[in-house]
Amino acid sequence: MKYLEKIQALLPLGYIYLIILGLLKETILFYPLGVNILKYSSITDILISPISDMISNPILILIVLSVALLFFLFQTLLIRYSHKNWVQKLLKNYRMNPELDKRELRKALIPPFVMLAGFELLALFVGLGIGQGQKIKKRMDSQTLKQNYILTTGSGEGTPIYLIDINSIYYFYVKKDEKQVKIAPIGSINTLEVINKK
Repeated sequence: MKYLEKIQALLPLGYIYLIILGLLKETILFYPLGVNILKYSSITDILISPISDMISNPILILIVLSVALLFFLFQTLLIRYSHKNWVQKLLKNYRMNPELDKRELRKALIPPFVMLAGFELLALFVGLGIGQGQKIKKRMDSQTLKQNYILTTGSGEGTPIYLIDINSIYYFYVKKDEKQVKIAPIGSINTLEVINKK
């Protein structure tokens, strides 16, 4: 029961960490595009950002779960083979007592496991932000962005655009043959139609 209470106490800290990672990713993504995303984000966008990033990309979920599973399997192997020389050397290198019984060893391995999972998420979010931002910037500069939507404004005119992102207040997009990011309030857009890519 105490273990469950500790997990419940750490959940808000974990969510705050995810929010920070989401902010970091969005800031890094929009920085090369010349947009300070924090000026255009509401509290709701900030709170939902990490969860929407995780859920909208199934590959991202698979990567996070597979790495967490690998960490768990590695921890299980260390506990199972704690009597082996290679495990004892590894634990001594990390200043852990290899003579602990299996239950105590499991508790001692939780903080490094949490640190590794946190570092994995940090690397993933920062890497995604850097990769996506640089990719969009390079394609904008070379005019090779492929339009993925047709945006219709109040005038009824449809314009092919590359949609970078949407939050609860603004659309962020690049028009065909342009090199600047446009930011439009959601109320100014009538329709957004997906371009069929066959």
